[in-house]
Amino acid sequence: MKRTLIIGSSGGIGSAIAAELRGNGTEVDTLSRSENGFDLTDPQTVEDALQRLSEPYDLVLVATGALEINGAAPEKSVRAISAKAMADQFAVNAIGPALILRHAMRLLPKDSWSVFAVLSARVGSIGDNQIGGWVSYRAAKAAVNQIVHTGAIELARTHPHAICVTLHPGTVQTAFTEKYLGRHPSVPAQEAAQNLLRVVSGLNVDDTGGFFDWAGKRVPW
Repeated sequence: MKRTLIIGSSGGIGSAIAAELRGNGTEVDTLSRSENGFDLTDPQTVEDALQRLSEPYDLVLVATGALEINGAAPEKSVRAISAKAMADQFAVNAIGPALILRHAMRLLPKDSWSVFAVLSARVGSIGDNQIGGWVSYRAAKAAVNQIVHTGAIELARTHPHAICVTLHPGTVQTAFTEKYLGRHPSVPAQEAAQNLLRVVSGLNVDDTGGFFDWAGKRVPW
């Protein structure tokens, strides 16, 4: 990869991926709330920031996301559903990436291999849901999976070499997950970045529209 755009580059995973790519000699452009005021929940901010970008990218990676928003922890059951908390989850984890995806056709080259990837989560898998709970976060991640899958179909019509996927990074040791690690196996952000970049580098056009974990295995919808 020669040129990459990382959105959400100030987060644990996003910053680790940006550092890993730069260490390999890749030119990396970044957008994040803390670095340059990029707010993916504000459509005008997204539009203005992405319209200023003109060069095609080999990789556009959306590494944004939130598990707790405005102090609302993941629900333990459907009885705890809050309309506000659910709307906030969709704004950050589904609508924001969708607004970025609108620009994919302009940001990716038409005549060479490229990847548009969004970090999702295994809990967004409907087929893999065995224990319930975390309703709003699960639903928002399931929604972004559908958004990206639909985007992949449209992107293939104009960009035959492009790949559009969602990725599950595993449980990563960041501020995002600190309160929820428990006994779950987890990895440092640098290791997660290396895993995800290995998966991205191995993708081909037959993989477009898919949902893959950190080891490159398909995750059920």
